[in-house]
Amino acid sequence: MASINRTRTFIESLLKLTRFGNLVIIGIAQYFTAGFLIDKTLPGDIRLFLLSASTIVIAAAGYIINDYYDVKIDYINKPDRVVIGRNIPRRYAILFHVVLSGAGILLGLFLSWRIAAINVMSVFLLWLYSNNLKRLPFIGNFSVALLTGLSIWIVDLLYYRGSALILIYASFAFFMTLVREIIKDMEDLKGDNTFGCRTLPIVWGLRRTKFVIYLIIAVFAITVLLLNHFYKALPIQYYVIFLFVPLLILLYRLILADTTKDFNTLSTVCKIIMLFGILSMAFVQ
Repeated sequence: MASINRTRTFIESLLKLTRFGNLVIIGIAQYFTAGFLIDKTLPGDIRLFLLSASTIVIAAAGYIINDYYDVKIDYINKPDRVVIGRNIPRRYAILFHVVLSGAGILLGLFLSWRIAAINVMSVFLLWLYSNNLKRLPFIGNFSVALLTGLSIWIVDLLYYRGSALILIYASFAFFMTLVREIIKDMEDLKGDNTFGCRTLPIVWGLRRTKFVIYLIIAVFAITVLLLNHFYKALPIQYYVIFLFVPLLILLYRLILADTTKDFNTLSTVCKIIMLFGILSMAFVQ
């Protein structure tokens, strides 16, 4: 019984470490992109399965290496989330990171050298982010946002469609992730500051960082509308329901946000908006 409990605890900790829920969302996003924005028959394509599997295992490896480097910071910011050094030994965490990263690259090789090259770049950037970039103002946030947008656009690369709709959704994923990553830095300010990180909230303060987010959201809205106008016109009601109303709610809550709990709630709101955006693919005609 004790052995079964240890095994169950280990598996639960591994799922927590790799953010299993986020991995599911990544898979759903790629399948929705292929099925609703390209061709409804594609979800049965083995190549899409391999692409999604490679993206998911690389993302899982990224979460692991991020937590590996951030154990001390997480003990301050989110002590309940720490599993490395508790239920999962540090050497196992590194082993899982290497194995999953290698598997993601190999799966990419089955598809094309372009996919494999992007996977290699993603693995390297995730390691560099965890080791260094996330402690720098803005550049770490930008790196994660870029990889998130890339996880949508890579579906278009696999099928060579040049879809404007996919470009719009990739831009959506990029900008929303950029906003969420900055908000997470605002939430983690105490621990990051303790260990000498130089994130935007630490360098510029919370008030100025909020103005950066306002600017990003404005650029985001303009970019999406321009892409829609020049490449793929969708009814304006579509953007009102799935984009502008959620963004106004986010802005309102951001203006009022002042505590760690507020910023944690905002981070969740961003995730809900992103999920809302993914689901909206099903309504695209």
